[in-house]
Amino acid sequence: MLVVGVLLLSGGGGYKVTAQFENASQLVEGNEVQVAGLGAGSIDKISLGPNGTALVEMSISDEYAPLREGTIATIRQESLSGVANRYVALQLPADDGAEIPDGGELGLGQTVSEVDLDQLFNTLDEPTIGHFKQVVRGFARAYDGTGKATNATFKYLNPFLSSSRRVFSELTADTEAFERLLVDSASLSGALAARSPDLSALVGNLDRMMRALGSENRALASSVGRLPGFMRNANTTFVNTRATLDDLDPLVAASKPVARKLQPFARDLRIFASDAVPAIRDLDGIVRRKGNANDLVELVRLQRPLSKIAVGPVSRNGAQRAGALPIAREVLDDSLPLLSFLRPYLTTEGISGWFDTFSHSGGYDANGAFARFGIALNQFALLFPSLPNFLRPLLPDQLLKALGARNLERCPGANERPASDGSTPFTDNGQLDCDPSQLPSGR
Repeated sequence: MLVVGVLLLSGGGGYKVTAQFENASQLVEGNEVQVAGLGAGSIDKISLGPNGTALVEMSISDEYAPLREGTIATIRQESLSGVANRYVALQLPADDGAEIPDGGELGLGQTVSEVDLDQLFNTLDEPTIGHFKQVVRGFARAYDGTGKATNATFKYLNPFLSSSRRVFSELTADTEAFERLLVDSASLSGALAARSPDLSALVGNLDRMMRALGSENRALASSVGRLPGFMRNANTTFVNTRATLDDLDPLVAASKPVARKLQPFARDLRIFASDAVPAIRDLDGIVRRKGNANDLVELVRLQRPLSKIAVGPVSRNGAQRAGALPIAREVLDDSLPLLSFLRPYLTTEGISGWFDTFSHSGGYDANGAFARFGIALNQFALLFPSLPNFLRPLLPDQLLKALGARNLERCPGANERPASDGSTPFTDNGQLDCDPSQLPSGR
């Protein structure tokens, strides 16, 4: 009886505080009080406070008693599947503040009431609630028949979240580097946005490339099967290229300024390459075609014997002879004197003029084609060369002598008026085989 009396007298003791909440949020007497997820007491009594607030009296275990100023009490719920499954979570202050005496109170500034989903939904209007219902039904249709696969996804989601937590911990530990990464990513996104046509062309080309690879899957599989042997053979080559790469570093450094200037050229080259695709496709039939002696490859093979004949020496008719090209060069060298002699005659007044007149003498008018011709003879001769106006008539026998003379060695320009510089008749300083004295009558 004595022990029971002592327990009864002391059972109502212990450390207690009263927290004032805006509302009790479906708390009931006996709900748990927790600190960092561990049990720290229980709710003894819930009563109505001033101005419609809720007074929640809590018993705190000796391990956490007494509470100190700065403690925050928050009403939380264990899960969404129950109703009376609320508890009070205490957030203890980091610094040691003043102790809250037994029977003390946590004011409204130190408590946080639970916000129910119904309160949240009550803030939405009817159209929003209707759309939200459609979203819920959409999720129901999306997961209909895939519950097992979804559960397996959620099963593997926990390791992913744990790994993500470690990743975010590393990012938080080096915020400066993470900030630089975000800034550089923004710059990269801006550069990609500025090159959106090029990026679209790249994606299109990659799509065509992947379709081409897919159409050649058997050949690709055969290549992959041979790849290990190739890699073993290439290992030595790759090792030896290390020294070459070191030597290429100065070249790469010197090429960077030039590479920036090549951007306009590369842009035009991309357009040219795109336009050249049909031409290259057509050239494929020219380079190689079924049959004999009908494509470019076989033509190239024929160039070697042709070049041998052209360059020489070749054995023909029982003797060693020079090729066609050396012989052609000798012919050109030998023809230079002849061409030099004929050059003065190949003028408008010489052979070319004769061909021109012979091919279309005369002209055209409203009546059709017509032609005129005449004989140019001097009727007078200079009596004194120093007196141009002092002329004497030519006798008839002199005119007939001019018509019948066989002047077959005239020089170019012999029929022209004498030039003041002595260029007519033209003798090329006496090199031409002509007679400058053969002149028309009257000269």
